[in-house]
Amino acid sequence: MLRVRVQVQLLGGFSVGVEGQVIPAAAWRRDRGAALVKLLAVTRSHRIHREQVMEAFWPDLDPEAAGANLRKAIHFARRALGAHDLIEQTADVIALAPAADLEIDADAFEAAAKLALRGSDPAACEAAADLYTGDLLPDDPYVDWFETPRQALRQRYADVLRAGKLWQRLIALDPADEQAQCALMQAALDAGNRAEAIRLFNQLSQSLRIDLGVGPGAETVKLYEKALAVPSIDPVGLSDRIRASLAWGLLHLQSGDFARAGQVGRETRELAMGAGLAREVGEASALIGLVAHMQGQWRELFRAEFIEWVRSKPAFVSNVFDGHLCLAEFCLCSAKGHHDIAASARELLSVAEGAGSVAGRGLASLVLGEAALFSGQLAEAERMLTEAERLYAQVGAVAGRVLALQRLTELALARRQKWQAGRLIHRATTLAHSSWLAPHLLISLKGLEVRAATTPERIAETIREGDRMLSSGCNCQPCSMTFRTAAAVAQAEAGEIEQVNRRLDEAERVAGMWNGGPWVAAVWEARGVQRRAERNETRAVAAFEEAASRFAALGRPIDEVRCRARMADSGLATA
Repeated sequence: MLRVRVQVQLLGGFSVGVEGQVIPAAAWRRDRGAALVKLLAVTRSHRIHREQVMEAFWPDLDPEAAGANLRKAIHFARRALGAHDLIEQTADVIALAPAADLEIDADAFEAAAKLALRGSDPAACEAAADLYTGDLLPDDPYVDWFETPRQALRQRYADVLRAGKLWQRLIALDPADEQAQCALMQAALDAGNRAEAIRLFNQLSQSLRIDLGVGPGAETVKLYEKALAVPSIDPVGLSDRIRASLAWGLLHLQSGDFARAGQVGRETRELAMGAGLAREVGEASALIGLVAHMQGQWRELFRAEFIEWVRSKPAFVSNVFDGHLCLAEFCLCSAKGHHDIAASARELLSVAEGAGSVAGRGLASLVLGEAALFSGQLAEAERMLTEAERLYAQVGAVAGRVLALQRLTELALARRQKWQAGRLIHRATTLAHSSWLAPHLLISLKGLEVRAATTPERIAETIREGDRMLSSGCNCQPCSMTFRTAAAVAQAEAGEIEQVNRRLDEAERVAGMWNGGPWVAAVWEARGVQRRAERNETRAVAAFEEAASRFAALGRPIDEVRCRARMADSGLATA
């Protein structure tokens, strides 16, 4: 009797072929049938005890209800596969195609990778690497039971690339891999291609995010300086030398030598100003701000810098403020709330008006508009944020303008004006792409896009787009909180609870950077939506109560009222 041939693709996407015929995606519209096949495919023996499936898929259901759901999942999987015996249940064990010729691309890659790594043959490594066509089940990024095998396969792929010295592919996998970047930089220098070595360093610096205080290591910086010193008919630009200086400043910051890091930041900023290099002025300002933040002195530094720059150095005010923008937002979302920084902003607005600084007025108006929004004063928030956006547009300050539009979007959503929110998001996204702070701005806007979406299909697509942005590794973690919480809430409300738990675990980790504050409260609210989706009303109400209390303590009445409304929806809220 001929054995049926079954091919399962897990790398780069999910598909199943039976006898060479790929099963249409529409056949998997029952998610649990597809999930069962995926779970069996990633399990080493491709068989699993029924209780393990029930625990993975329906941990909060009683055995009878979970068993009924499992029988439905087996039925839907068999129907999609077109053959009853491709999902076999013997006693309490469920197996995938035990009597068929089962070919799974992840298994083929792993076998080839182990063989290549054992022999350290570059050709074998390249052949094995060719079998890795993408991460395991990338459309299920937050499903717990896929994460361990996904990371193991990804690490195996990195090991193969490293052993085969396939540096370009390793950078494509991880743009921040310094060994690969250094190897390519050295190869470029050996070939006399200084420009390529410089380009590679700049690519690495961008991946590591200088504005987040993470830069290349000392050996990489030395190699970069070696590239700058190579004689060439093309002279080294000042921007390249400034980039080397900033890299050393970050190294001092990371080692705890704050005094030296701050000095390097100030000296570099002076050089950048003299050369008219706007972005480098912003990056040097970010370094100076990070040094002060690490020492708990950012607010004092920013006040002094604001007053000095709006009065005496107006040409670069917007660029300096860009460097401080994320720290200002971080301060607004601190555990102390937004009231203190709003009081400081009123003083700074007066200073900016006296100095005739449009950029200074823009920043102070933005902070005051944000504080009014958080305090539930929507009319005042709209007035100040609209003024901030106008002022920023006048001086061509893209990042501040995008942030003003982002807050106006939140205001529109608070008024349930999704059509207006969509228009604002489109404007802000178009602008954000032209800013050096794009990794901060775009991921936050994606979270608002999830909230503004009007159809389940658009919500799902937007979440996939945001997940792809997060997986690129080039995003600001604090700025990702808008997306993380919005995606978790949307998926929980849609009943897609299998992805919510790990998504919220990640959000909780990032929210911990504030040690309190509105993002911690937002995670509690999302937990409440998750518990409700799991039909655990008691825990849902407790989570909403915790979120509402935290929002109230922070002086955020709109958020508090929303959470209390969620409590009332359960019918279990206390008077």
